[in-house]
Amino acid sequence: MKVDAHQHFWNLSRGDYPWLGPQHGPIYRTFEPEELEPELRAAGIDKTVLVQSANSYEDTEYMLELAERYEWIGGVVGWVPLPDRREAEERLKRWTKLPVFKGIRHLIHDEKDPDWVVRADVIEGLRLLAEYGMSFDVVAVFPNHLKHVPLLAESVPGLRLVIDHLAKPPIADDGWEPWAEQLARAAQYPNVCAKISGLNTAAKAGWSAADLKPYVDYAVKTFGADRLMFGSDWPVALLADEYGRVWRETNEALKDYSETDVRAMLGETAARFYRLER
Repeated sequence: MKVDAHQHFWNLSRGDYPWLGPQHGPIYRTFEPEELEPELRAAGIDKTVLVQSANSYEDTEYMLELAERYEWIGGVVGWVPLPDRREAEERLKRWTKLPVFKGIRHLIHDEKDPDWVVRADVIEGLRLLAEYGMSFDVVAVFPNHLKHVPLLAESVPGLRLVIDHLAKPPIADDGWEPWAEQLARAAQYPNVCAKISGLNTAAKAGWSAADLKPYVDYAVKTFGADRLMFGSDWPVALLADEYGRVWRETNEALKDYSETDVRAMLGETAARFYRLER
């Protein structure tokens, strides 16, 4: 099973997306499944994981509606107010009854406090996720958030964590440290995985697999293929290139790995982590 473990839909008439504005050019519009479906077929993708785009109930409800209509949406990563345990649990009681509901994400990189995710009330909310068997996607945008992943993993050892976009390494600047050291520390915790996703928008214009490969190789070295998963980050990826090129260049970056490792990174890890049904 091939899995795109990180993609989005948003409908500007259905909810507010405070981060999204005219400055985002080609992605400042509605994106729905009919537009992505041909790209998935062309790439041979069997399932996707649909990830939240706003810290709102409306966004999550919209994603769950879409998942009912499109069987290739294998999982939904939604949102609950983590600092408010009582309210978060009310929503989790309802949504975790749906097999497609797999986990939670919060746009922590939009919070004014760069340490928001390690506040005591947020940690308590993460413990609640673990109790309900939910995972947590960490928008660990470097340099503010990746360093917190070890503390999260230690504070809630029963919580499955996944670092989105390899924490956006400084590819465009050919940067390395302290990103590499922080990623390696996060990888020491077996309950932490990472996504090979969103890397094209971290690279320079005219990027190719050669630009991504050093960072992908390092992720494989630190995490192992069985804790890495591909994600397109569509439609955000359109800021740098179209879906097909993201898929092809990612495959090119992985071509030197064994068939077993490639299968893991292109689907099996995501299927296991998000507990996707075939």
